[in-house]
Amino acid sequence: MAIGTRQSAIVPYAAAALLSLLGLADALYLTIKHVSGQSVPCSVTGGCEEVLTSQYAVVAGIPLALVGAAAYFSVFSLSTLSVFGYDIAPKLLRPLVATMVLVSLWLIYLQAFVIRAFCQFCLLSAAITIVLTIVVFLARRKVVVR
Repeated sequence: MAIGTRQSAIVPYAAAALLSLLGLADALYLTIKHVSGQSVPCSVTGGCEEVLTSQYAVVAGIPLALVGAAAYFSVFSLSTLSVFGYDIAPKLLRPLVATMVLVSLWLIYLQAFVIRAFCQFCLLSAAITIVLTIVVFLARRKVVVR
């Protein structure tokens, strides 16, 4: 990549880093609530307890929110490295956010059709992930097109 090309993608990667911090805060909140055994207040959708205590909230004994926190931290790290011009970082970032958005869509499906309840914090995470995916792929476009 030429230096000018790299410069055009700084803003989207910086935006991705900031968005990932929002997702990280959401995921850490849910992880702390899960680990401490506290219930999560759900004022908007009213289905947080059903979702967060379902069999889908834990994978191999690990809270799914913790997996999400790790993914958001990875996005933050790779986005930050992308801002500073590390060429490998965007190449790792794209498949990560693509995987995250596919998992988010699967989890929305589970909430809608299997659990039949919605968690507002889970929906927020999905929305952040969808926006992250758009931003990261727009950043790629800026790098490729220019």
